[in-house]
Amino acid sequence: MKSVACLNEAPRDQLPEIAFLGRSNVGKSSLINSLLGTKLARTSSTPGRTQLINFYLVNQKFYFVDCPGYGYAKAPDSIRNQWHRLMEEYLESREPLKLNVLLLDSRVAPTPLDEQMLEWLMAYQKPLTLVLTKIDKLSSNELREAHRRLQRWTQNSSFIDYSAIQHIGRRELWREILNALSAPLRSPVVRS
Repeated sequence: MKSVACLNEAPRDQLPEIAFLGRSNVGKSSLINSLLGTKLARTSSTPGRTQLINFYLVNQKFYFVDCPGYGYAKAPDSIRNQWHRLMEEYLESREPLKLNVLLLDSRVAPTPLDEQMLEWLMAYQKPLTLVLTKIDKLSSNELREAHRRLQRWTQNSSFIDYSAIQHIGRRELWREILNALSAPLRSPVVRS
């Protein structure tokens, strides 16, 4: 529907939004394509491909929001700083935002930036679902270790295993999204 570099360009129709967050190359665009059953969001093996906030209108009722990744990206520091400011403004002030889906790569331990994002979302009491991506790339033993690592990291918070290729976790994530869409809109948290 629309790609924006600043929030005053974002849709103004107040339709609910589901934001997909995570480090660069964690699989946000692939997960969106998997959920929608079509290749809508652009994917790339190059970290930092998503450089704007991309709004995808779903069934004329709500938006999937593909956000720029944090962490390593093939982009200048000035561009990455701009992404950071844009994302902070979006997460703090966007009233239609109903759910933040934080993606974590199952193959690697959560990074300090993952931890910072999780702590920020929890401190501001933002609606959150954790998704462990790329599980199809792990053996069953590696997946069990990834589960233990994530449970220690989140102090036993629940999460959804997901494979964009095999559509594992698709039904569970849709359930979380539909539950969030049926919840009343929250007012933004304002810093004092």
